[in-house]
Amino acid sequence: MFEIKYRDNNSNARAGELKLYHNIVKTPVFMPVGTNGVVKTFFPNELENIGIDIILSNSYHLYLRPGMDVISKLGGLHKFSSWNRNILTDSGGFQLFSLSKIVQIKDDGVEFRSHIDGSKHFLTPDNVVEIQKIIGSDIMMVLDHCTPPNISYDKAKEALTKTTRWASVSREYYKNNIQNDRQKMFGIVQGNFFKDLRERSAKELIDLDFDGYAIGGLSVGESTDIFNEIVHFTTPLLPTEKSRYLMGVGTPEYILTSVEAGIDMFDCVFPTRIARNASVLTKYGRLNMRNEKYKYDDTTIDEDCDCYVCKNFSKSYLRHLFKANEITASRLASYHNIYFMKIFMDRIRESIISSKFLDFKIKFLSSYLVNGS
Repeated sequence: MFEIKYRDNNSNARAGELKLYHNIVKTPVFMPVGTNGVVKTFFPNELENIGIDIILSNSYHLYLRPGMDVISKLGGLHKFSSWNRNILTDSGGFQLFSLSKIVQIKDDGVEFRSHIDGSKHFLTPDNVVEIQKIIGSDIMMVLDHCTPPNISYDKAKEALTKTTRWASVSREYYKNNIQNDRQKMFGIVQGNFFKDLRERSAKELIDLDFDGYAIGGLSVGESTDIFNEIVHFTTPLLPTEKSRYLMGVGTPEYILTSVEAGIDMFDCVFPTRIARNASVLTKYGRLNMRNEKYKYDDTTIDEDCDCYVCKNFSKSYLRHLFKANEITASRLASYHNIYFMKIFMDRIRESIISSKFLDFKIKFLSSYLVNGS
């Protein structure tokens, strides 16, 4: 399923190929987030034209709306959404963590009320797998118990015990009910910011022999120093020969830190969310397109970018669209940001192949952090 093609000589960065049902994904890879089966503002063919080979959708949201009956009757999410490349689906563990006020964590699963209509639901480790089977995701994630920063060691340990138990149930159900050449399954390492718990979690999941391994419970409000420390501690605990996925992380500086540690896969709403708020990514950091200084600016967002937006529109025009609250403003900014992330990941891969990753990292950050990103 996963093959490392190149290793950087001066770090743990690696470039590989992830062989999935719909096509091969070259790593390191950033997966745009399409929570409801669509990356906001995009047509599927636009993502294909950019070169996106895998997106992330969320089984929790799709389970609630449109519902598994709709997705099943319409032939699975790929057919339903006209997306012909790979889909990774999160189990919904993080969403349930973020909706903690309407959630009760129990030994055998999670009871919650829908944020849409208040209806009561219960997700278990096995029915989460069944939900993702119906969706038809190329990579499915197990149900896990994500925890917030600053909880006690005992609470983190209790959550980890549930995560491992649920992972075991999920894996058993997967083996007995899923076509494993069509759909793969990743386990999720938890343990909060306690290193011994992270180590225990990794060991217990490795014993279950998943197709790949994710690191969860980061980028939830912790400091940059703690993030860096836990990423560099946890990543080497995971099998070298299998893909490593850092969940919910997508800012360029965090991606560079994590690739250096040996991470292969990333996802985040960051590029499209900031785009809808008039923020665009450039080699000089983030620019606010509502800024008065762009009123008469006839230059493009990034002179080194050859995306459709940078080839055709000025900063002045984008500012005008945002000030006029035109929907097209979000589309153009989102297109540019996803294109930026794709080229960014391609350049990371190229730097690994030539064993110049650390040089690329230093050069990129020296420019990108100019605007205080």
